[in-house]
Amino acid sequence: MTKIVIDKVRHKYRPARGKPVLALEDVSLEVRDKEFLALLGPSGCGKSTLLYLMGGFLPVESGTISIDGKPIAGPGPDRGVVFQHFALFPWKTVRQNVLYGLERQGLAREKREAVAKKFIDLVGLSGFEDNYPSQLSGGMKQRAAIARTLAVDPSVLLMDEPFGALDAQTRALMQSELLGIWRASPKTVVFVTHDVQEAVYLAGRVVVMSARPGRVKAIIDTNFDKTAPDVLRSAKFGDMVDQIWGLVKEEAIKAQMGRGT
Repeated sequence: MTKIVIDKVRHKYRPARGKPVLALEDVSLEVRDKEFLALLGPSGCGKSTLLYLMGGFLPVESGTISIDGKPIAGPGPDRGVVFQHFALFPWKTVRQNVLYGLERQGLAREKREAVAKKFIDLVGLSGFEDNYPSQLSGGMKQRAAIARTLAVDPSVLLMDEPFGALDAQTRALMQSELLGIWRASPKTVVFVTHDVQEAVYLAGRVVVMSARPGRVKAIIDTNFDKTAPDVLRSAKFGDMVDQIWGLVKEEAIKAQMGRGT
């Protein structure tokens, strides 16, 4: 089943100073229900812009984006967003951060406490419920942000380079954690990244976008068995990464030439 339909979307940024910038041009894409899809492309290709349009944070000026057949008119509880820089409330503990959205939903106290505990356990933060964000590592902060987003039970999870600020070791651990969380609590996930290996490892399909203005250059199916412990060293994984990197590299070169560098 199709969850999200993006049809001929065009988006232009209009800064207060300077000329308007065409970020996206004629983007059409369908995202299936409960699939994990990655958006990949060179810097400035509009992948984060497309995510913010899906989130309802930017207006759809031309074309349409719909979820379950309904056009997006703004942010909504059906979509949860995880940003690169955690976006936790620093004055709230892990538990209080996770409870925040549940309180806004009006759940009874006993129910919201049970839901918060479930997702804190799911992301591996049991024992850290009363810690503040300043007392957590980067990976733990991102786990808390994911728990807070999942707790309100959105049907769509939008992730904007959520592991981009983490060190390499923590990033690898978080990738595995996220796959485990997704398998335990399936959602439609749209994941923006600039890391080809990350996209191939996490996503069932990878959408490669062109240099600005962003268009869909290719959609690659990466659905092979990723449960083997040595999958990252397998020939199939390496071949897939090389294939997709070739596509991204072409667009990165175009983007550099367009900037006169």
